[in-house]
Amino acid sequence: MLNTIVHGEPTAKPPLVIAHGLFGSGRNWGVIAKRLSDERQVIAVDMRNHGASFWHDDHAYEDLADDLAKVIPDKADVLGHSMGGKSAMMLALRHPGKVGRLIVADIAPVSYGHSQQHNIDAMRRVDLSRVTNRAEAAAQLQGLEPGLAEFFMQSLDMKDKRWRLNFDALEANMASILSFPEVSGSFDGPVLFLSGALSNYVLPEHREGIKALFPKARFAKIPGAGHWLHAEKPREFEAAVRAFLNL
Repeated sequence: MLNTIVHGEPTAKPPLVIAHGLFGSGRNWGVIAKRLSDERQVIAVDMRNHGASFWHDDHAYEDLADDLAKVIPDKADVLGHSMGGKSAMMLALRHPGKVGRLIVADIAPVSYGHSQQHNIDAMRRVDLSRVTNRAEAAAQLQGLEPGLAEFFMQSLDMKDKRWRLNFDALEANMASILSFPEVSGSFDGPVLFLSGALSNYVLPEHREGIKALFPKARFAKIPGAGHWLHAEKPREFEAAVRAFLNL
């Protein structure tokens, strides 16, 4: 079972399950999850090979979707970002009875040509034997996109001097993580594809394929935000999520 961080108490509204992206954890969503928990219970998960959840050699989206299904006892609304968004889409397609409303944050059910291997390499190069705090570790991370070093530090366990990321499994499964499985069928529930206006992860040419899998999909963009839209524009992101969940 995945490690979960629960915010708030059950209400008459469906709970919201949040699935983070690659190299993330449920802790990354603490502020947004806490704020959204004023209306419903929010459950932020650590995906397999991340955070405090179990490590496993397999990291296919079918497996990640089935992991999420085990967290949902009855039915929940689901929000997923990037890798978590693909996992959430697969959850809805494999276990449609488990999902009410679905929010997919800045990702499409397509294969991407870039790689995240350089980020794994950068974290592997950090000499944890020489650091006494996260700032010293972050200083060893060079040449990364702005904000990524601080983000990666949230997955560093300073007490045990180890990363809470299964680099071996993520590296071995990188091609699968960047792709999306061939699937049949569709999810007929309400879906919001919420993207950063400055991001190129969800493009107009993706919409036909999205609509084939999610006929009721609607699309929205957050101005001034890129791929990390929830971190770059947290208030706007929260408002868009809240509005869709309460339709």
